[in-house]
Amino acid sequence: MQTLPLRLTPGQDLRQALEAAVRSHNCQAAFVLSGIGSLSTAGLRFAGAEQPQRLVGDLEILSLSGTVAFDGARSSSHLHMALSTATGAVLGGHVAAGCMVRTTAEVLLALLPEWTFARELDAQTGFGELVVRGRSGLD
Repeated sequence: MQTLPLRLTPGQDLRQALEAAVRSHNCQAAFVLSGIGSLSTAGLRFAGAEQPQRLVGDLEILSLSGTVAFDGARSSSHLHMALSTATGAVLGGHVAAGCMVRTTAEVLLALLPEWTFARELDAQTGFGELVVRGRSGLD
């Protein structure tokens, strides 16, 4: 396991930036050890919801966790986040596209170059669930 500390800057898309950082290290699997910062807009899909809720304003990332992964060229990342609004209300859920950094995001990733993560349909849950495999053909 290798660690990768990141500081994302204003205007960066949180999810895209994390995926780009993992790819730039020739890695297909990583997980978030720690994540804090601020967003100007966020998309969170709450438990049981079909579509994400769009949040706009001054938002603080209280915690960020999950996996950053690629199944071939396709992202199979799965991230969850807890956010605080300007009034102190706390919301959490599945990270959707379009979470834009407001001032900073400080994230510590654990890179797992010897592993791959994929999402495959699980007959029991009916969802694409995590499948962990050893990565063959490493240099």
